[in-house]
Amino acid sequence: MSTILTALNASSGHDKKDAAPGTQKTLSLNEKLVAAGVLPEYLAEAEAGHKRKGDTGFFELLIRKKAIDEIRLLKILSEHFSIPFWPQLPMESINIDFTQNVPIHYLKKHRMVPIITTDFQVIAVNDPVNFQPADDLRLLLQMQDMPVVLASQDAITAAINLAYDMSRSSAKDYFEEISEETADDLISEINETADLLDETSDAPIIKLVNLLVSGAIKDRASDIHVEPYSGTLKIRYRIDGILYDILNLPRRIQSPFTSRLKIMAKLNIAEKRLPQDGRIELKIADRLVDVRVSVIPTAFGERVVLRLLDKSANILMLSDLGMHDERIKLLDSLIKSPYGIILVTGPTGSGKTTTLYAALSTINRPEINIITIEDPIEYQMDGVGQIQVNPKIDLTFAAGLRSIVRQDPDVILVGEIRDRETAEIAIQSSLTGHLVFSTLHTNDAASAVTRLIDMGIEPFLVTSSIVAIIAQRLVRVLCPHCKEVYTPDKETLANLGLTALILENNTFYRKKGCNLCMHTGFRGRTAIFEILVVDDDIKRLVLKTSDANQINEQAIKQGMITLQQDGIHKVLAGITTTEEVLRVTRSLARKEDIVQET
Repeated sequence: MSTILTALNASSGHDKKDAAPGTQKTLSLNEKLVAAGVLPEYLAEAEAGHKRKGDTGFFELLIRKKAIDEIRLLKILSEHFSIPFWPQLPMESINIDFTQNVPIHYLKKHRMVPIITTDFQVIAVNDPVNFQPADDLRLLLQMQDMPVVLASQDAITAAINLAYDMSRSSAKDYFEEISEETADDLISEINETADLLDETSDAPIIKLVNLLVSGAIKDRASDIHVEPYSGTLKIRYRIDGILYDILNLPRRIQSPFTSRLKIMAKLNIAEKRLPQDGRIELKIADRLVDVRVSVIPTAFGERVVLRLLDKSANILMLSDLGMHDERIKLLDSLIKSPYGIILVTGPTGSGKTTTLYAALSTINRPEINIITIEDPIEYQMDGVGQIQVNPKIDLTFAAGLRSIVRQDPDVILVGEIRDRETAEIAIQSSLTGHLVFSTLHTNDAASAVTRLIDMGIEPFLVTSSIVAIIAQRLVRVLCPHCKEVYTPDKETLANLGLTALILENNTFYRKKGCNLCMHTGFRGRTAIFEILVVDDDIKRLVLKTSDANQINEQAIKQGMITLQQDGIHKVLAGITTTEEVLRVTRSLARKEDIVQET
């Protein structure tokens, strides 16, 4: 673009040759960039690259080459061109009507977005010299006088995604717009899409599937259930661990709907008698989502469950898990043990993998070799070797674990101990100087010892290898915008092992429901924990008996806070409700223990 060289060589005020004698010369943009630390050769390379590629901006190439920080560059451009720089774009009350007339890919390509409110109308751009797209946008919006402001690429992309996400109708709204004639003819040509927000296909079944998946991501769902019955096709989302009915479709849509999902997951659409498993990789706005697809035949057709794994989600730290500071210190010291096994127990979907990865992120350093074997790999972590289990080629947990120990690891993560063979190899690995993390499906921490012995592991091997056992559950967090104070009845308190005396100095909250929490009263989840440290007293008891009740009682005597006790602490802190704690623990703790702890 010829304007690039013109802008680089032109001064922001009077030209140098016109400057009065004795006055300070105004620097050109080129000189300002060099003064900011951009090497002249980078300027030349960026200009040459811009001429070759055309559609890649000069300033974008400078940022890609890391010749200058984007924010610093935008401040220089703001001062030079006298264009305001907005570090944050106000998105609270913008008008999103423009999404009906302006394609999303056009704004993404030119890195600009209109910000229209009752107080002002501007176009946020990232490249001030690429003015033609901004002029075209003004024509599309019929707003010829809209000024431009500068904003970062991330801020513009986030604003674009938010505006178009807000403008998308829900799957329910869309289906209500479909006529009976259209509903009878939903089988259409099926094409894959890169970004569901960019999808502009008018094929009804494609649009319906896209709206359901993007809606699930928007509503923070972890699973989508597609369930055929005699007269309807029911769609349900699992949000914060609870299933909610989202949509009831006519039964005739079941076949094309399932076929669309199977094509996306690269499954055999002709096979309807056997279970099938597949996966879909999707990009929804700026989020990468890995979708695990499971199809099984039922009496009324194929039932499909989609597990949504947000690959863009950040790995939590120990402080993000919801533990008390003292327990964080305890866990931090345990995961820094030189060898041994640390087990995390709980039912499927209780956050065990998240806890393990929080532990790994704490100890992950260049001098430590960490290798994992998982099914599936739910988080990507730099500096960690991750192996995906593949039973089709006999790459099981046990087989993979045998190979891992020959890779000179310091820390090993085994996704799950499912059988005696895996348990034996994990124990042998811990006894030979490795720190092993793994999970078990048991109700509480003490039951993990019983489970291992039932698998055939000798008690002396259990006591020699296990450092600690962590049991956990997930409870829903009360929506901070609508939760309300209340006084629980005596029966509720009794179920938690509490007396009315607890009400004197503590406040209880219950759910209410608002638009921000989909009228559920909850938004998000946190974990409750119990940590059983296998010390000498516990070891001596395990060698005598594998009774989980006796082991649990001994651990409580030594100060272990149980799952229900930890849940009560979160109830008294206003984080969750008594019903939530009872729902996930399903057992009564001893009254005297809980009263003492609280």
